[in-house]
Amino acid sequence: MRAGYVLNERYKIIRTLGEGGMATVYLAKDIFLNREVAIKILRLDLRDDSNALRRFHREARALTELSNPHIVNIYDISEKNGLQYLVMEYVPGTDLKEYINKNFPFSYQRVVEIMQQILTAVSEAHEHGIIHRDLKPQNILIDNNGDVKITDFGIAVAVAEDTLTRTNTLMGSVHYISPEQARGSVITKQSDIYSLGIIMFEMLTGHVPYEGETAVSIALKHYQSEMPSVRIYDEKVPQALENVILCATAKNLHDRYQDVDAMAKDLATVLAPTRANESRWQPTSQGDNDQTMVLPNLNETKTVATKNKKKWTKKRKIVTVGIALLLLCVGAFLVYLFSTPKEVKIPDLRGMTQTEAKESLEDERLKIGKVTKRYSDRYYYGQIITTDPSANTVVKQNGTVDIVLSKGEQKVKFGDYEGQSYDTVAKKLRKKDVNVTKTSSYSNKIAKGHIISQSISASKKVTLNSTNVVFTVSAGAKSEKIRDLTNYTEKSVQDYAKDLGLELTVTEEESSSSMSGLVISQTPSAGTKVTSGDALTVVIAKSNNSDSSSTSTSTTSSGATTFSFDVTVPYASTTSSTNKVQIYLSDDSHSFSDVYQTASITQDTNFTLTFTLKPNEIGKYKVVRDGQTIAENDNVSH
Repeated sequence: MRAGYVLNERYKIIRTLGEGGMATVYLAKDIFLNREVAIKILRLDLRDDSNALRRFHREARALTELSNPHIVNIYDISEKNGLQYLVMEYVPGTDLKEYINKNFPFSYQRVVEIMQQILTAVSEAHEHGIIHRDLKPQNILIDNNGDVKITDFGIAVAVAEDTLTRTNTLMGSVHYISPEQARGSVITKQSDIYSLGIIMFEMLTGHVPYEGETAVSIALKHYQSEMPSVRIYDEKVPQALENVILCATAKNLHDRYQDVDAMAKDLATVLAPTRANESRWQPTSQGDNDQTMVLPNLNETKTVATKNKKKWTKKRKIVTVGIALLLLCVGAFLVYLFSTPKEVKIPDLRGMTQTEAKESLEDERLKIGKVTKRYSDRYYYGQIITTDPSANTVVKQNGTVDIVLSKGEQKVKFGDYEGQSYDTVAKKLRKKDVNVTKTSSYSNKIAKGHIISQSISASKKVTLNSTNVVFTVSAGAKSEKIRDLTNYTEKSVQDYAKDLGLELTVTEEESSSSMSGLVISQTPSAGTKVTSGDALTVVIAKSNNSDSSSTSTSTTSSGATTFSFDVTVPYASTTSSTNKVQIYLSDDSHSFSDVYQTASITQDTNFTLTFTLKPNEIGKYKVVRDGQTIAENDNVSH
């Protein structure tokens, strides 16, 4: 399942967290609740096992009733397109297996702390009648604070009837199963206790107690071989601590802890000084109830042998001939038996890879025949869709089975939806499991509610049910009351017209030189509603040196004239909450390199500029807003 795919229109896949023989776990984002979750999708071959699914759902629902800080919370149990999945609490961190690999060895106190948290969680489950059945370090999570969370209760139940021949699934679990599980006997709460003892052994030694080349060979050791001592690996391990392992992993249920609370109580004091000289734990039961065989008296045996010696010599030839004839008959029967192909049922290979199918067929002395491929929206790439003959068909051994492999979901061209109704397109694509979202933008060309652009090109080939597309949808033409642009500079007017999408026309008209470069009139007038694409015409004052009008004037004794006029500085809302304005002015009293006036504005603001100029002297000014020059005039005169 690809990153970005939205499961059930709610859970957006981020990445794969891990894969196992029973399920694949993904990190996902719960779009509704805005939180990260773990999505566990069950193995496809469990999908058609109604009994397994029923047990799985029953157990998973029971887990939702548990409230323990050391059990992973289950938020949802659901199904989509034939996929059974769980939505669980996401625990950032690692599992106990990796934790051991990275941190071994760690203190005995830390081993006790971890086991106490595990026992608390298992005790809670047992009190509600839930047996885990698959306790192993891979199903025990360690969060970033070092605390324990147990997971995979439901999945353990769903696969409880799997056999040890499914090595891909159980090779990781068989190191921790109890003797009664290995024998196929009834599983009890004490079976979980045995697994906990094996986990504790691994935390103290860095190894599992039993190794083997196959799952079956390891399982045999669980009920035939003596538990090795942890003190072989570390002679400093307190005997009281090892005794907990020995009692938890006792072969006989009568010797094993009767419940996890008893194990927890014993574990709580293993490091206490009062138990420093404790003796090695020994089982009290007698083991198997096999009868003792009584050997015959040696002298009596010799007497009988002497008396019968002659009789045996006479009969020896007859017996030898008889045995030879019997072996000949048995041999002929075996040749006939093994030369005649047996009838077998074709196993259900759906959801398996070709390699897995080959191994499964070889167990039945069958082979893979013709291999074809086709697209499928139900099976991942490389998984078997169907077989010919179909599953459970009875055939002769040494035959072949044709398989059809999935090529994954078919990729198609996404298509061009620009100009079409967003609601219609979104409804159509969501039926195909496309994740559709939108943004809005004003447009005077595309009708309101129709698509302006799309994030995926029309010609790009995609897998629809794992595709995310963003459409930019028209909000219609932007409508806004036009400002009073009097005293705006030409650049300010250009910026304003661009923001509103207006078609700007600028004309010039001779006016007072003090107003040169500023707007003196506009069409439409201030307050008129305009939309994107409408026309805006402004008249910019053109300097006329013969025109001496100004806002106010006075003449000094030196013959210099003082006059003033207003300049409007527009507020730019696209930058920050305030605009910093700096005005530079050059006249008889001011240097252009010095700041004439500084201000912070939050709206359009008028500034009065006062010039003192001698006859035939030219002044100038410059307005800077947030570091950019927005207005200047190098030809100010009176």
